[in-house]
Amino acid sequence: MKERIRMNGGGYWDPLPAVRTSAGTPVPGARPGTIQVLPEPETYLLGSWPERSWQSVPGPLYGGGTDTCWTGRLVAPAHILYDDESGEEFVYRQPRAPEQVRAVLFAALNDPFGGYGWDGDQHWTPESVRSWWRDRGRLREWAAKVSVAWAEHEQPDHREMVTGLPDFLGYLDGELACDLRTYLFWLQERRSPRQEEALPQL
Repeated sequence: MKERIRMNGGGYWDPLPAVRTSAGTPVPGARPGTIQVLPEPETYLLGSWPERSWQSVPGPLYGGGTDTCWTGRLVAPAHILYDDESGEEFVYRQPRAPEQVRAVLFAALNDPFGGYGWDGDQHWTPESVRSWWRDRGRLREWAAKVSVAWAEHEQPDHREMVTGLPDFLGYLDGELACDLRTYLFWLQERRSPRQEEALPQL
């Protein structure tokens, strides 16, 4: 039997309106005496879908050909992790509030390659979301490997990244399934589900 959506804040929240209206938002950490603001999103959200990290969770925002400077978690630790092979950044949790969108955008602005994308809704399909979900065991194996390899790494940013893996795994085994089912509804209907409506199955 299909489950019903829990409407205690559990509907789909589309981050793209907040992205589109983000220009002019002050950026934290700007040099003293200067004011830095977010530019128009299309000037720096230039990520390539074919280069999208396989770890990036389904949704509109993703890492696709970012730099390897390890800066994303400095401003968005609840949303960004790093790939262990190349050091590129990926989005492991889609933002669900304006302040979370800003955090991811600050991370994207710090990427000189412009490797964050915001056109995921144009590429994800119900079939590809379900395929990504079926392959989630690969993510668990990846996280377990990195946790062991980097737990006592000589570089502090590697050790810091390991501290984010339990949150990632907890999300993977917890709320992510409901989030993806809600996203499936969004992809099919382009609106958030009402309380009485059933969510698609993964």
